[in-house]
Amino acid sequence: MSAPRQLLSATDGIFLTVGMVIGVGIFKAPSIVAGNTASVTEFLLTWLIGGAVSLCGAFVYAELSARYPHAGGEYTFLARGFGADTAFLFAWSRMTVIQTGAIAAVAFVFGEYASELLRLGDKSTAIWAGIGVIALTLLNLAGTLQTKTLQKVMEIILISALVLIALAALVHGGSPKPAQGGGAGVSFGLAMIFVLFTYGGWNEAAYLAGEVRDARRNMPKVLLLGIVAVTAIYLLVNIGYLAVLGLGGVRESKAVAADAMRIIAGDKGVAIVALVVCISALTTMNAAIFTGARTNWALGKDFDLFARLGNWRDAGSTPANALLLQGLISLALIVAGSFTPDGFSAMVAYTAPVFWTFFLLTGVTLFVFQARGGEAPQFRVPFPPLLTLAFLGMCLYMLWSSISYVRNPDFGPKFGAAVLIGLLVMLAGVPLYYFARGKTPGR
Repeated sequence: MSAPRQLLSATDGIFLTVGMVIGVGIFKAPSIVAGNTASVTEFLLTWLIGGAVSLCGAFVYAELSARYPHAGGEYTFLARGFGADTAFLFAWSRMTVIQTGAIAAVAFVFGEYASELLRLGDKSTAIWAGIGVIALTLLNLAGTLQTKTLQKVMEIILISALVLIALAALVHGGSPKPAQGGGAGVSFGLAMIFVLFTYGGWNEAAYLAGEVRDARRNMPKVLLLGIVAVTAIYLLVNIGYLAVLGLGGVRESKAVAADAMRIIAGDKGVAIVALVVCISALTTMNAAIFTGARTNWALGKDFDLFARLGNWRDAGSTPANALLLQGLISLALIVAGSFTPDGFSAMVAYTAPVFWTFFLLTGVTLFVFQARGGEAPQFRVPFPPLLTLAFLGMCLYMLWSSISYVRNPDFGPKFGAAVLIGLLVMLAGVPLYYFARGKTPGR
């Protein structure tokens, strides 16, 4: 029986962890976080807490992936921990809410920065977002796949650009705009939703446990140093934003990196930053489209109700139907988001409660597996059970905060419907499972 080969050094693992976590959120989320924190200290504290939560979660996922080093990730953990019904509900939610919502959210960031280069009318952001999803879906249909080399090059460019922006901001400075009070809509929980969205990707990093040499000794080092590096970069970048724009300016910005560079280097600097963000966003979207379609394909292989998603097209070697459906859902979400005040925020509101529901359930599976006993995994969460309980406690808090989105006086009227729709779409998978269950192959 084949198994993952342990070919990665600790240094390889640290670089991959940093690359998988850092994405385009740092170019968008700080504005929303600033709008929901009362002071500079609280603003920066959210980013520190985000790093700590991510580290606890990464340790939990590292032990889970060491116990079951399969490509199925959460689907495998939930199926083994709670059964096929929970795993089905996760796969359904990933297809209709989590993955497609994330694709749409990143697409809106791409659209905002692409509009800095060329505006396409009043709905420029949504139009560019749709163009990005269509183009990358077609590329994947043709079999044009992202290479590991391209991914590494893009991550180096992105990290370098972030550090240079931060250093230029600190050296240049500006006329920071002070915050005029927090306002009635300030919500620390809401701020954390966007901070942790920006830290997203550590769950993928935890899957390295099966491929890192001497995982029991090196995985803690990989996760700790990788997430500490990400946290340091995020703090440096946000301090740079504050140095140029101030907390008030960051709050008011729609494209915070572009606005900071406009002050530092004029329109040419804005164009360079916008181009880097666009390329980074397309790279992130392509990875999400690629992996999302393949999990939908697996769902089609497991359940006859979705059998058409399980068709594999030999030309280009792609799950064509799964790609097309995923693209259509993502486009529908972009259209819906275009009628809200901010498409990115709407997509985070749509996905967050569902995302944290399954993060919580996945974390609980670790206690289920530990209670069952069996062979000790190669990697264990340090300081048991404190770090696991801390992660589960934060998942509960984030789940509550994401649902409380509806009651926030600033965000509720604008994006509350997105929260409710996301939950309803997830719950629609419950009766769907009982209809699909009788058609599951092998039953």
